[in-house]
Amino acid sequence: MEGKEVRFGVAQTALFAATTTAATTGSVNAMHDSLTPLGGLVTLVQMMLNSVFGGKGVGLINFTQYLILSVFLAGLMVGRTPEFLGKKIEAREVKLVMLAVLAHPLSILGFTALAVTMPAALSSLNNPGAHGFTEVLYAYTSATANNGSAFAGLNANTPFYNLTTGLAMLTGRYLTLLPMLAVAGLLAAKTRVPAGSGTLRTDTALFGGLTVAVLLIVGALTFLPALTLGPVTDHLQMLKGAVQ
Repeated sequence: MEGKEVRFGVAQTALFAATTTAATTGSVNAMHDSLTPLGGLVTLVQMMLNSVFGGKGVGLINFTQYLILSVFLAGLMVGRTPEFLGKKIEAREVKLVMLAVLAHPLSILGFTALAVTMPAALSSLNNPGAHGFTEVLYAYTSATANNGSAFAGLNANTPFYNLTTGLAMLTGRYLTLLPMLAVAGLLAAKTRVPAGSGTLRTDTALFGGLTVAVLLIVGALTFLPALTLGPVTDHLQMLKGAVQ
């Protein structure tokens, strides 16, 4: 029962954990380190996508990245002009969008990879194996997504983690915001193009489904190997222990 929240029950605790990691609140009503492995996976995925709520405009900006990327990919596939809000999407906008899209996983996975190779970082772990890896992954995911919650089993109050999580916060905030501000400036300077027969409509259920698919393929699959090494393996080990 260590770390379990008994005041609110399982359902409300799980709802709060999912909601707080879908936004940049950082508040918790239970210790996330004590969640089941798949419960921890849900909190991680919310911050890795960072597009569900996002918080303070960040979710809108991140979702706009995937909207522009979806418009561009759909235009390539069906041979229509990539347009977003009446403005043509060209190579410069796509390059800036990809910089913003790649900065998020680069920060999370890059710093996590660095931490698991450093003895000084590994000495902060409270748990070995897959759960310990999840603790490190969560620390940099939360820092990059500017969430503020943590797997409290990791002692992050060390020079290494203070420096690297601070860099992750800077990367997650500015390398996603600045390219999108540049995209906004480029689009604002363009002349609005009237919709025609070659325009890809973005107000249809089909385009909505395409955007969700792009978000999951580009966003979620990027982190699948790390999630497999962490919470998925932790869950399988828990099941194995229960069977034994």
